[in-house]
Amino acid sequence: MRFSKSGLLIIVAIGLLTSCATQPTPEAYEPPGFLLGFVHGVISPFALIGELFTNVRVYAFPNSGGWYDLGFMLGIGALGGGSRAV
Repeated sequence: MRFSKSGLLIIVAIGLLTSCATQPTPEAYEPPGFLLGFVHGVISPFALIGELFTNVRVYAFPNSGGWYDLGFMLGIGALGGGSRAV
């Protein structure tokens, strides 16, 4: 794929502008950790349906970061059968 000089300049400019974006620091007394991340991953399809009709969120914020994310992904994998091949 070939880019023109102006197209490449636009892509570089967008990359430079978005690289400065950050998330707010979570300020919670005891943010959800691995276990709650796992539970939220398991119930995520039901929370997604609930989100259509109420103010329920699928993903907790603020959370404890990497441990919550790991639990959430393992919960989704456990619900969906993991990474087994068909």
